Amino acid sequence: MSATEVDYYELLEVERTADDKTIKSAYRRLAMRYHPDKNPGDGEAESRFKAISQAYDCLKDPQKRAAYDRYGHAAFQQGMGGGGGAGMGAEFGDIGDIFESIFGSAFGGGARQQARRGADLRYDMEVSLEEAFHGKQSEITIEVSQSCEPCGGSGAEPGTGKRTCNMCAGHGKVRAQQGFFVVERTCPTCHGRGEVIESPCRACRGEGRVDMPQTLEVEIPAGVDSGTRIRLSGKGEAGPYGAPPGDLYIFLHVKRHRVFEREGTTLLTQVPITFTTAALGGSIEIPGIDGAKIALDIPAGIQSGKQLRKRGAGMPVLQGRGRGDLVIEITVETPTKLSARQKELLRELQATETGDECPQSKGFFDRIKDVWSDLTE
Repeated sequence: MSATEVDYYELLEVERTADDKTIKSAYRRLAMRYHPDKNPGDGEAESRFKAISQAYDCLKDPQKRAAYDRYGHAAFQQGMGGGGGAGMGAEFGDIGDIFESIFGSAFGGGARQQARRGADLRYDMEVSLEEAFHGKQSEITIEVSQSCEPCGGSGAEPGTGKRTCNMCAGHGKVRAQQGFFVVERTCPTCHGRGEVIESPCRACRGEGRVDMPQTLEVEIPAGVDSGTRIRLSGKGEAGPYGAPPGDLYIFLHVKRHRVFEREGTTLLTQVPITFTTAALGGSIEIPGIDGAKIALDIPAGIQSGKQLRKRGAGMPVLQGRGRGDLVIEITVETPTKLSARQKELLRELQATETGDECPQSKGFFDRIKDVWSDLTE
């Protein structure tokens, strides 16, 4: 029995709409039945085993199956000059043409390679926290490949032209058949363009682009943060031979601030206060990131590490509305230089202390006493 005489689906006893799982299951069942080891000396079983193996080898491959479904066994016959199984005659000269008709130029080639766009570029810019808060207009100058003016990016000397590449006949690709498959490669002569420049432009040496400085205006929106990326479309490298340019990406880095730290739209800062202000309470003023003064009410008895929050005094929301918060962490500072009178007053205060004035200290030393008592019992 020849596999070319019997429909592959009939050989595997499945419908033409069968899925991969059904086809695989059918093949395993039939292969076990007709395997030569189970049928020693049975020539018909051996022939049947080879036929179903050939059928399964075709139908398990999506590309081969698609070709078979369309052209039958003729899809795999070399040089189908006449009387092809599908009655195709000389419509296709080789298997590469079959695959091209089914799957397009990915298999057959034929289409000229599209000119690739220019490369994208990166530019790193540093801004202050104040600039990130307000936003700014900035001007940058970069060295970048731009389209050659004399030749208009074509790469050909003005007044001259291009001719079709003889190597690939203008397709931009050359192909060679290797067994069942057709291998395509970019044409080494025209590099995929399908055309050859007869007289290269002297200004760009046939590249169609030249390196030159470019000055650009960049708008930094309010609220940017480190890692924010700004895209300038079409401001990257010019594409070769008149191809579209790439893009320019500006990566922003916000410099460290002397007063504020930043977490998203929240600003954080530490504010030291005197121990008398901490004990008695009071009010202080600090400058905000926008330059306005921020008044803070210090509650009496505040401790180091306590955080106060000022709503809407942080960074603006990028491309949105509103602002984050300002978080102020209080640090109670112990005086290091005291006058004689100040020391005298502190001693008077110390003499009147009962321990209830500082509940944290009292609680701590009470626990120490308990621990000491447990150790000495």
